[in-house]
Amino acid sequence: MMKKILIIQGNPVSPSYNGAIAEAYRKGAVQAGAEVRMITLNELEFNINLAGGYRNKLPLEPDLLEAQEAIKWAEHLVWIFPIWWGGPPALLKGFIDRIFMPGYAFKYHKGKLFPDQLLKGRTARMITTMDGPNWYFKWFQGEPAHKMMKISTFALTGIKPVRITPVDLVGKQSEEQRKNWLEKIEQLGRKLG
Repeated sequence: MMKKILIIQGNPVSPSYNGAIAEAYRKGAVQAGAEVRMITLNELEFNINLAGGYRNKLPLEPDLLEAQEAIKWAEHLVWIFPIWWGGPPALLKGFIDRIFMPGYAFKYHKGKLFPDQLLKGRTARMITTMDGPNWYFKWFQGEPAHKMMKISTFALTGIKPVRITPVDLVGKQSEEQRKNWLEKIEQLGRKLG
């Protein structure tokens, strides 16, 4: 049976190295026989602001409804995005705010401390890019973007395990180094992980 993989590319800038990474992963996964879908967030039309919070929820735009269906369809989610100011871009954060809603991604019950995890059965990989060194992001900044996604988003909703591939010093890499990274990402795609 084919593995169902959804790639979510969260860089608001186009074209970008994140787009090349997404394509490299897609290529490898297809070569391995996976069924692959891709969402490029900057091509979607939606309000990134969760105006009204959970009480006065905005109705989801058609692109967000399709994204929810794609996430439900997928067995493995690949999130690709740059680290900006220690976190994901506002576009990706807004996407999560809008679609990972109660009743879709999790559900609280009165008297229960932890919610039902409605996205159980899915795994994830994050491929993040940053201009600084990963050791600085990890040891001095505490990996806020990785922790936000892995602990506060994926663990709450039941997505596990989550693997992380940080690509650092992107702005300082030579073309040869960038090409080598794309080859590594393609290999990750071939391993379907």
